[in-house]
Amino acid sequence: MTGVRFAIVLGALASLTACMEVPPEGTNVDNLAAYDEAVRSIGCTLVSDADYGAVEFQAGLTREQTIAITEQRLAREQAVRLQSGGVRLTTGACTPETVAAAT
Repeated sequence: MTGVRFAIVLGALASLTACMEVPPEGTNVDNLAAYDEAVRSIGCTLVSDADYGAVEFQAGLTREQTIAITEQRLAREQAVRLQSGGVRLTTGACTPETVAAAT
């Protein structure tokens, strides 16, 4: 394989890998989906201890798992920190345009 072809194949593989969502340690893909749905159900924001508790209960997660997923969402720019000190999901059903249309 020539150098150019190898670079193209390697680039395509890297792009595909970047698209795959690897859950934080101690969680799985089902946990991520349950987290997203639970956060959506409380208005897409995690501000208080009660918000975290509701997400944990609905998604069947521990506090550590909920925090790990939240940190991953922030690192991947799938959530933003709020000035109030909380976090807002910004993808899927929590995309700002989607939330505004639903209200």
